[in-house]
Amino acid sequence: MAFSKLLLFFFIFLGGVVNTSLARFQASQWSNAHATSYGDDSGSDTLNGACGYGSLFNGYGTDTAALSSVLFQDGYSCGQCYQIRCTGSPACYAGSPIVTVTATNLCPPNWALDSNNGGWCNPPRTHFDMSKPAFNKIAQIRAGIVPVMYRRVPCTRYGGMRFALQGNMYWLLVYVLNVGGSGDVCDMSVKGSNTNWIRMSHNWGVSFQAFSVLGGQSLSFQITSYTTKQTITAQNVAPTYWSIGLTYGTDTNFS
Repeated sequence: MAFSKLLLFFFIFLGGVVNTSLARFQASQWSNAHATSYGDDSGSDTLNGACGYGSLFNGYGTDTAALSSVLFQDGYSCGQCYQIRCTGSPACYAGSPIVTVTATNLCPPNWALDSNNGGWCNPPRTHFDMSKPAFNKIAQIRAGIVPVMYRRVPCTRYGGMRFALQGNMYWLLVYVLNVGGSGDVCDMSVKGSNTNWIRMSHNWGVSFQAFSVLGGQSLSFQITSYTTKQTITAQNVAPTYWSIGLTYGTDTNFS
């Protein structure tokens, strides 16, 4: 028993997961939706979306999608992963191939257009506005809009979560990147080496903020999944000499 506790101590000290009973996120059932595409063949027009990931070429690539507001859920769906396949249209490729995309943007409503004639992302429509490279893996681009089947799937990420720090000496803004498992985050706390846990507020997309003076302290984070409500702790993610504008990684992640 003492040996097990010692192992757990070293695991936590090295930045591991405090909650050791996390269940793996399970894929959902297939559901119906529609999909369109935006941007060009390079996918560059899909960068810097509403989730705040910045340059997706540094992480998520071009297999991404903007979600209608029904799916976007005020940004709490950012980072979620979906399998999508075209079905029931002559534009679908043979065999109904599947592409896995990450939610990185919002497809906003267009109230000037009818929901069935151009206002594809108007509530209550479930819609994916996919990057052109991703859409082109399931259907011919010329189709414009196609019916699809979709389902949530676990996000497979390499390595642990990453934390991009912004703000100033009185305000810490953290972007949570490379989240595995459910892919999403709904709650976050930060702890300096000289403070107790401070609950952060949701700023927008994948960013959370704390109005505290945390300079000169190593930083640890607690992260809660929006879907599963599981919480993990990443200890000593940023060293005492951390700096605004840098991104710090950890081995900690959801599965």
